[in-house]
Amino acid sequence: MKLVVYLTDACSLCDQALDMMFGMPELNGHLLETIDIAPDDSLLEQFGESIPVLELADRRLFWPFTEDDIRKLVQTVSSHSLE
Repeated sequence: MKLVVYLTDACSLCDQALDMMFGMPELNGHLLETIDIAPDDSLLEQFGESIPVLELADRRLFWPFTEDDIRKLVQTVSSHSLE
């Protein structure tokens, strides 16, 4: 599965979110894509106040989110893909 994190450079909350995710062994093997929203006016308007934002299969978590929130998101998406 591909996890997408919308963020910007020099965002301490974004760094916290990435550090948390990198420390989660259950995310090993998942592809992680980061998208800088700063150069894209549309993304900046959509996510500017909410970054970091984690997206998985069209489902989103807006900051602040926890490891448990991420686990639940991954489980939900995984269980839906098995149906």
